[in-house]
Amino acid sequence: MTTRAAAICAPESDEMPGMFFSANPKELKGTGHPLLDDKTQKRRPKTFGMDMKAYLRSMIPHLESRMKSSKSRDILSADEVMQWSQSLEKLLANQTGQDVFGSFLKSEFSEENIEFWLACEDYKKTESDLLHCKAEKIYKAFVHSDAAKQINIDFHTRESTAKKIKAATPTCFDEAQKVIYTLMEKDSYPRFLKSDIYLNLLNDLQANSLK
Repeated sequence: MTTRAAAICAPESDEMPGMFFSANPKELKGTGHPLLDDKTQKRRPKTFGMDMKAYLRSMIPHLESRMKSSKSRDILSADEVMQWSQSLEKLLANQTGQDVFGSFLKSEFSEENIEFWLACEDYKKTESDLLHCKAEKIYKAFVHSDAAKQINIDFHTRESTAKKIKAATPTCFDEAQKVIYTLMEKDSYPRFLKSDIYLNLLNDLQANSLK
């Protein structure tokens, strides 16, 4: 699983990895961290045209710079996007797959799920002396009962996670992460595969491959 490595507590970087769903994220007062901001009014998804590059730029603004810097002629192939339908694991193993799925979740007002999942993936790679600091920030952003981007987990998992971060280890969010992964896999992911966001992208790529 490839995620952007970024230590929340490290002075050289304030950004949490994998958060691609707003071109201009608001920063948390005093920290500059985009994930820990107050809830902002969520917008309804736009309607996109069939041109593939324009579609991707509209869906995910940061991909435009990736298109310009990419050495390959195409960002995606139809075969690659078709593989996303094999499993949620396949989808999340692909950087662009994360982005497109994240945009879909944002259209359903549930982007906190993939944001939390990606934050957990990054957290597992955190240096030991930064674990407690980063664990506290993830907990306050997603798990706490008053979290701005509170994830939908049961009371037992929430309480168990709160206890684990007091003596933070690389696995203290594993239980909550598994709950959210299962939620996405059984709920959001099947709808994503039937969504215009996914099907239009796949159709565009298939049409371009025939030209």
